[in-house]
Amino acid sequence: MRKSAALLFLVLPLAFGQPAAAQAPVQYNVAFPNAVHHEARISVTFAGVPAGPLQVRMARSSPGRYALHEFAKNVYEVSATDSKGKTLVVQKPDPYGWDVSGHDGTVVFTYTLFGDRTDGTYAGIDSYHAHLNMPATLAFARGLEQRPAEVKFDMSQGWTAATQLRPDAAKGTYFAPNLQYLMDSPTSLGPQKVRSWQERGKTIELQVLHKGTDAELDAYAEQTKKVVREAAAIFGGLPDYDFGRYTFIANYLPQTSGDGMEHRNSTSLTSNRPLSGPGALDNLGTVSHEFFHSWNVERIRPQDLEPFNFEQANMSSGLWFAEGFTQYYGELLLRRSGAYTDAEYLQEAVGPLVNAMLNSPGAARYSPVYMSQQAPFVDAAAAIDPNNRANTYLSYYYIGGANALALDLLLRQNHKTDLDTYMRAVWEQHGKAQRDFAPARPYTLLDLQRILGEVSKDTAFAGNFFRRHIYGHELPKFDELLAPAGLQVRRARAGLASLGGRTTFNPADSSATLGTTLLGSALYQAGLDREDVLLKVDGQRLPTSQALQKLLAAHKPGDTVPLEVRTRTGVRTMPVTLQEDLTLEVVLLPNATRKQLAFRKAWLASKVK
Repeated sequence: MRKSAALLFLVLPLAFGQPAAAQAPVQYNVAFPNAVHHEARISVTFAGVPAGPLQVRMARSSPGRYALHEFAKNVYEVSATDSKGKTLVVQKPDPYGWDVSGHDGTVVFTYTLFGDRTDGTYAGIDSYHAHLNMPATLAFARGLEQRPAEVKFDMSQGWTAATQLRPDAAKGTYFAPNLQYLMDSPTSLGPQKVRSWQERGKTIELQVLHKGTDAELDAYAEQTKKVVREAAAIFGGLPDYDFGRYTFIANYLPQTSGDGMEHRNSTSLTSNRPLSGPGALDNLGTVSHEFFHSWNVERIRPQDLEPFNFEQANMSSGLWFAEGFTQYYGELLLRRSGAYTDAEYLQEAVGPLVNAMLNSPGAARYSPVYMSQQAPFVDAAAAIDPNNRANTYLSYYYIGGANALALDLLLRQNHKTDLDTYMRAVWEQHGKAQRDFAPARPYTLLDLQRILGEVSKDTAFAGNFFRRHIYGHELPKFDELLAPAGLQVRRARAGLASLGGRTTFNPADSSATLGTTLLGSALYQAGLDREDVLLKVDGQRLPTSQALQKLLAAHKPGDTVPLEVRTRTGVRTMPVTLQEDLTLEVVLLPNATRKQLAFRKAWLASKVK
């Protein structure tokens, strides 16, 4: 692994030479005297501090996110005192923190935090609730990362805490064994509705803020139970959750932003969709994906993310597996649990994976490893300059999920095994053993290849698959892979003509502005690019997308039509050759054989016994 100064702070031995548990815990008090205006008032007591300035910092990154987020921007009204209440000198050495000097071994560091985005990355505070992602909320001190932490929440009447932190009823606090665990512990405060049950000797709980009915929550909990059981069936049991429970921390409120974020013994679920109607299945899909993460990425963890560095962006070459294989299984668990029919599973999961993989210019050019390494630039990263990712990138969720689908089918067809068996083997070797709230043996890509050879009993196959599809960018032959399941890959709009570009229609003058044109498309081949404006197609104005579709429907692929365009060099008319719409779908064959149906059942049917 790379060794940076910030990383060394996270792995150096304690300055005092004492066991972490014997040192004074870092104590946090989080209060909400001005919640209506989205503020929290937070104080942190650092005791037993060695001589010299104490370096207090806000995180710049967050577990499960890979870009920088600069949480210090929402911190103000900073002050510090010593054990006697004496005001200390606070200097700001950089945009991300504060150096506190002149202390007597104790520093009480106090600040106001603004937060009005309820999702898995930031803090959302209002008079109804507080949803706190800890890197966005709690300051920490360099050199004290291995100390335990105690957090006290001064909550409004009727609020309770949903968190993976261990409660200490006697103190009225919540405990974390070290900074890594603390920062990995999102907490939701508010009038929780709780549904809790025992699953394979472990406590699973839903702690939910929502505006719906108890009956809706009961039905949602039953669907969640089915997903949990299907996930446990893949691995032969549940992980040993550190404090005996796993918590779905769910905010389904109008003011929330859609997100799901995995954590070691919990997940943060945020959505403005209710628990009934069309949005309920989308919410359940996030539940399924995030729960699978309690194995894959939380305990089965890539070596290049250990330990997580809160002061810089974290890059991994394995997100195609950590997120992409989880993407595949999140949808597959919905099918196995009965939330999807076969046809719905193809429409909502398999078809989109196949279409994205085979029609993305980026997937044909760059590997899943490369896509994983791009995460610091795309995972909720903010930038104002244009980019060419439409032609150079496919999300590691999709490229990884598509390769998981391909690998599962290859193993079933040619090696008398399946991806479930592979995931269990990875779990046994690189996930099941944990030490100090972290994986004892985080994996490398070579480990994943080696285990594939063991499971398939074919090391040549494993090496070939990784070389061609993981380190390389060869596209799977999905038509061949899906045929044994009685499934067909076909053009969704066969025979329809297309320009192959994304457009924004301008009602004011009946024109259409182009987005980035895709490599190989009719518009790209004609030399048109983003911000070029279509004034007329085949002599006609374009008031709406429907008007364009109607015009194209009158033509066939291969027809040449004149386009009047305004580019950066002026207005001109050019001929453009129309292409067939490339959108793909995966459908059930109406005459599938018994053998094909049996193959499909073995793949998609419930594994709960």
